[in-house]
Formats: sequence, C-alpha cells, structure tokens
Amino acid sequence: MTPTPDVSIVVPSRAGAARLPVLLRALEGQSNRSWEAVIVLDGDIDDSEQVLASYAHLPVRTIVFPENRGRVSALNAGFEAARGRILARCDDDLEPGPHYVARLIARHHDEPVGVVGIYLNSFPDSPYARVYGRPSDTRFRSDAYAGSPDAAWRYWAGNVSVTRGTYDRVGPYDSDYRAYGWEDVDWGFRLHEAGVRIVLAPELATPHHAAAQSVESRAKRAFHSGAARRIFEAKHGNEHLPAAIPPGRSPWNVLVRAIGRLDKTRLMAAAERLDGRLGMLPDPLARKLVALTVEGSAVSGYVHADQARADF
Repeated sequence: MTPTPDVSIVVPSRAGAARLPVLLRALEGQSNRSWEAVIVLDGDIDDSEQVLASYAHLPVRTIVFPENRGRVSALNAGFEAARGRILARCDDDLEPGPHYVARLIARHHDEPVGVVGIYLNSFPDSPYARVYGRPSDTRFRSDAYAGSPDAAWRYWAGNVSVTRGTYDRVGPYDSDYRAYGWEDVDWGFRLHEAGVRIVLAPELATPHHAAAQSVESRAKRAFHSGAARRIFEAKHGNEHLPAAIPPGRSPWNVLVRAIGRLDKTRLMAAAERLDGRLGMLPDPLARKLVALTVEGSAVSGYVHADQARADF
C-alpha cells in the first residue's frame, strides 16, 4: 500500500484534456514528492481520461462522472476521496511552481489556517489584455494583499488549502451553487465564520492559464457571478459585502445601473461589439468602457438571475 501523502491536490475538471498536462508536468517536478492528485472528470467529453492514462507513473487517482454534475459535486467527490493531511483545491488550468507542495506543508505546520494563493493570470497579447486584463489583474492582487485580514475569505477560489480536520469541520461545498461562481466564496465565508484564520500566501501565487481573454468572456463570468451572489445572500445575508447594485447619483454608478438593466442577450452582444473596437480606441477610454461593461454585467446577472445558465 502506498504511504499516505502529506498533500492531496483535488482537481475538478471538465473538457480539460489540453490543460491537464501543464498541471501534471508541474506536479511531476515538485521538490517535495509527498503528494497525490485526485482529478475528478465532470463528464469526460474530450478524452481527458485517456490523457491522464499517460501520467500513470505519477500518484494520480481519477474519478470519472458519467455525465456533467457540476463543479461542486466534483469538488466534494474529490475531497471525500483524498487521503492527505493537507487538502488543496487546485483548478485544472494552474501551473504550480516546483516548491508548491513544500510551501503548502510549511504553511500548515502549526495552527489550523485557510491558505489562499492568488492567481497570476496569463494573457496573450491583445487589446483586451493591454487595456484591461493585465492592469485589472495587477490591481486585484494589490488590493487583496493590502486588504483587511477579516475580508480574506472573499478571495477563497481555485488555489486554496486547509487540513483534513478543518475541511471536516466546515463540511462539503454547497450543492445549491449549480452554475458558475460563489461556491468558493461561500466555503471561504463558512471557514471564516468557523473562526479559522485565513491568510493570503504570496509564495503560493500560481500562474493561471485560462483567465478571461476578451470583454465578452469577462462579462459572461461577471454576469454569472452576479446571479450566483443571490444564493450567497439567501444563505448569509448581504451585510458582509459591498452593494450588489451601486447606489448614489455619481455618473459612473448611473451608467453601471443602466448597463445592469440589459438582459443577458443584449449585454453579451454589446460586449462582443466592444471587443471588435478596443484596438481602435484610446487606451484610457477603452479601459473605462470595459470596466463599465464588467461592472454592469455583474449587476445584470444579479437583476436577471433567472437568465443564468451553466455556460462554463
């Protein structure tokens, strides 16, 4: 019988055949080899299982759902099957550095904590990346590291870890989150409510290769996130969050609310048109238009939550 690993890396995946080799090659190069990966294929629609078969020399276990059950079901199945003392949730589009496992172990050597590694989003050269993607990503990380420790739960996402004991104490991810968004934030909030300190670990910041690459894809994620926020509020209230619909009469907030009145179809059409024009606009104007579209999309998803679909 193989020894119990220090770290179990739980990976929910759907249509990940092209992404998983990058992750697995990164895990193969770990300086500390006391790990296993539990990869849950949420319906194998692209022969991901065959791709994983070529990594049989690694401590990888695969769970295959016969059909799509959603990311929450995949996460819960993976964590239930995991054997390690430390449980890491890792998206299939990440590329951990060679000391990822060793640094996880170091972070969990003492008191129970929840550990967050911020994404380092990777963008191909494009007008979207230049005017919004990269600047927004840099600002997000800066705000996260400068933020209040009491708000760290808001950054719980696809590169996080706890001990098995802490996971069992908080419980599985909530199956009410059936589409895109907020299942991670919900779990982070529950961790915070349980009195577990959550820390942001700069040494675990990890390249992320499937960030939104266009206004349309970023707006779609914002729309679904806005819709999923409704589930969080129904469970936990809204006093822990900034307003879903920005108040006041500032020109910016008025414009965001106006965009938020658009339904999903018109919103995505407007985002697609903006994608086609970004390269023709001055960068400062283009950046503001993308920001308005993204913020308005989150409001639209919140307002038109009934239109949300599992597009991811």
